[in-house]
Amino acid sequence: MADDAGIDGVSGWFGIRWEHRNVTRLTITPELINAGGMLSGVATYALVDYTMGSTLWAETSDEEGIATVNIAINYIQTATEGDVICETGVDRRNRTSAVLRSEVRHEDGRLLATAIGSYAIYPRRPR
Repeated sequence: MADDAGIDGVSGWFGIRWEHRNVTRLTITPELINAGGMLSGVATYALVDYTMGSTLWAETSDEEGIATVNIAINYIQTATEGDVICETGVDRRNRTSAVLRSEVRHEDGRLLATAIGSYAIYPRRPR
């Protein structure tokens, strides 16, 4: 079962739940439907960004931080109810950057979106 608590206020508001470090889920609610009657791209973007971040975070050391540089999303189709699941993989990681890819699917298996993201990896400053 998915973790009911987001990792911060934003992920909590969207209702993002972690099933694994690289798999997240959200339930479509009326607040996530845009004026066109479709799942908001903002919700899909947030799901992808948080999933990419947690996937990469699991591969960093305590001395490293990460930051999103760019995410490109291709929206294929939409959904208006049910759950949406994002699964992410790391395509390449080196000392200073990483490239990740995600697929967003409806719980019925339909592909809703694909994404590619790039992240910076940097040394953390001492606290």
